[in-house]
Amino acid sequence: MFKILVTIFTCTVLLSCNNSNKNQGSTSQQSETGNSETGKNQQVVLDSTEAKRILALPLHCLEQEYPNKLGQVIGSAQDLKSPKQLHPIFYGCFDWHSSVHGYWSIVKILKTFPNLSESKQARLILNDKITKTNVDQEIAFFLDSNNTSFERTYGWAWLLQLQAELLTWNDPEGKQWATALQPLADLLVKRYEGYLPKLVYPIRSGQHDNTAFGFSLSMDYAKVTQDTAFQNLITQHAKRLFINDKSCSLAFEPSGSDFLSPCLEEALLMTKVLNDDEYKKWLTDFMPDLFVKDFKLEPGIVKDRTDGKLVHLDGLNFSRATCLNGIATKLPELNHLHQQANNHLAYSLPNISNDDYMGSHWLGTFALYAITHQ
Repeated sequence: MFKILVTIFTCTVLLSCNNSNKNQGSTSQQSETGNSETGKNQQVVLDSTEAKRILALPLHCLEQEYPNKLGQVIGSAQDLKSPKQLHPIFYGCFDWHSSVHGYWSIVKILKTFPNLSESKQARLILNDKITKTNVDQEIAFFLDSNNTSFERTYGWAWLLQLQAELLTWNDPEGKQWATALQPLADLLVKRYEGYLPKLVYPIRSGQHDNTAFGFSLSMDYAKVTQDTAFQNLITQHAKRLFINDKSCSLAFEPSGSDFLSPCLEEALLMTKVLNDDEYKKWLTDFMPDLFVKDFKLEPGIVKDRTDGKLVHLDGLNFSRATCLNGIATKLPELNHLHQQANNHLAYSLPNISNDDYMGSHWLGTFALYAITHQ
């Protein structure tokens, strides 16, 4: 009897362990399957707490004049002026383009969370800075013959993105600021019209002058304003420059100071200029690896966030997330890319803070853009 009981007990334990292992394996498999199939449902939520954390970054730097990287061409001693004298609106946040997209971040958050305690401070800054007189001074800088290519096309694109955000805001002050900025936006559209026919080859860098990134943000403005001519201009030149591209390899990315992925930025742009069938055919030739269900892309690693170039890789993680989500949204069969986007966001999002100005003056924008384009 004792031997029988021992045998029964042993069999029960073994069966229990076997079932437990099966269940654990099933749970693990479900988790892995869930990561690929429900990545879209694991989005980062932009709640008021996260919004306040991001909003603090541009509020801290929009009126901070120094340090400053002007990036201008000096034509004479008369051009030796302070950042605020040259750019009465966009003089803070280290450089012109970071100031511009800092304003975009503020507007985006105010539209989404109008009752934040910081809203009053933000509106005071915008009312003080975005005036007709100040916009006229900003335009005068662009009309200087020495600086006709200033901020081409990165800063241009962010200005148009800011204007698109203002134009879609049903807010009396927002409309006032949009009216004030419109002449500068119109000037930059004209600059695009003059520049694109002369751009024989795309710029495929992982930094500011990347052609695809500038086109992508500017296309958003063209669609918001229903500017068919501008939309057709971008579409025409995007196809001319990129439609025949094939076999873009992420194995060569990133470079040490990239904050954009040349391959993924191009792939995202083409979601905005090709229909679904055209895009699937083009992307199959351009980045076939994206169609592999177990496609993996490791986030860029940052070793020193006080280094203004090395910290670019946090921005790369945010911009990659934007691209991967945009591509997956265009083609549902690429839904597994959402999880890779989530991984990139998760790596760098905890690191945005006011701890060091080299990151704090711009990374909040890229985080916010990625979160709001999931």
